[in-house]
Amino acid sequence: MTKNDFIKFECGALAQLVALGKDSCNGLPAGVEIVQLKSEDATVEKHVPFVEEKDNGYLVKVGKEAKHPMLDAHYIEFIEIEVDGEYLYRKYLKPGMEPEAFFEVPKGEKVVAREYCNIHGVWTDKK
Repeated sequence: MTKNDFIKFECGALAQLVALGKDSCNGLPAGVEIVQLKSEDATVEKHVPFVEEKDNGYLVKVGKEAKHPMLDAHYIEFIEIEVDGEYLYRKYLKPGMEPEAFFEVPKGEKVVAREYCNIHGVWTDKK
């Protein structure tokens, strides 16, 4: 496990690791699993987040050719970016909103975007 990994509980709750203990963990408790991030979507409906660098930050859109739906039953719950492995920024979304987020943050050398679809899980722009 590493910092910022996502874990999912048997009940469906999603959590993100923010710190690791001094000693390595001996596995996860029953009913808890590490979420594997997805980065390729072969369907018409796109899930991969795309980062556009702007003058004063980053714009992250979910779906390059087609926007992800933002319906009550199927939507993006949040979009986040990690800058240089040191800073984590997140925006929560609701049905009816655009599947994108603008982050007015300092620029970095390495920017990783992630998003969480309430049906299809966590997606990243990095393989």
